[in-house]
Amino acid sequence: MSSDARAQVPAPGRLYLVPMPLGDMSPEECLPVSTLRVVGSLRHFIAENARTARRFLTRVPLAAPIRELVIEELNEHTPTGAIPALLQAVLAGMDAGLVSEAGCPVVADPGAGLVALAHRRGVQVIPLIGPSAPLLALMASGLSGQSFRFAGYLPQEPTARDAALVQLDEDARRNRCAQIFIETPYRNATMLEAILLNCRRDTLLAVAIDLTLPTEEVITRPVRDWIASPRPSLHRRPAVFVIGA
Repeated sequence: MSSDARAQVPAPGRLYLVPMPLGDMSPEECLPVSTLRVVGSLRHFIAENARTARRFLTRVPLAAPIRELVIEELNEHTPTGAIPALLQAVLAGMDAGLVSEAGCPVVADPGAGLVALAHRRGVQVIPLIGPSAPLLALMASGLSGQSFRFAGYLPQEPTARDAALVQLDEDARRNRCAQIFIETPYRNATMLEAILLNCRRDTLLAVAIDLTLPTEEVITRPVRDWIASPRPSLHRRPAVFVIGA
């Protein structure tokens, strides 16, 4: 390639990792002005769910009409071979935002493959400030913030899920660390009962519900006290579970 041809190749844009509110609330209530300013300047987005992203963007001051924005989807159904095409606009010089459905992108969400590819292609990756449910739950739990592990979603199949809970409980005790994990809202009550059945009675369990919302609850008590106490309502409410010794 000649030097003239190389000079015509545009510098890549930047890939911003855009946090989303954890529930139905105004972005101004949980995102700093600096994050909203960057989001409002973007015209290209890669979202886990285009409808959710569009609803979020209608509540952000935008530099361009929302009908002019490009929103492409990247979720658990996106084949690996389709990921390079999602980065083409950035490689052509356009800044873009990677958007989750809630909380921070990539953390228990799709997107790591796109971010890894961006690094390999020399694209600057910039995480923006915003809420992260696992970290908020850990902060409020009273369990170890010096040593912790995020296990994401545990297996759905009951036998595998129960085995995973026993292992997390043992690891928490052996390594004196907090174990953070999540479940889809409609299975939260089932997960809570599985924890109470499989973890030791003196294990501490924190359940953080509806984080950042007016209905937020964070409850930490030993498993034995959870068993003896009325359960909080978990039906279709986003929750994070944390266990520790």
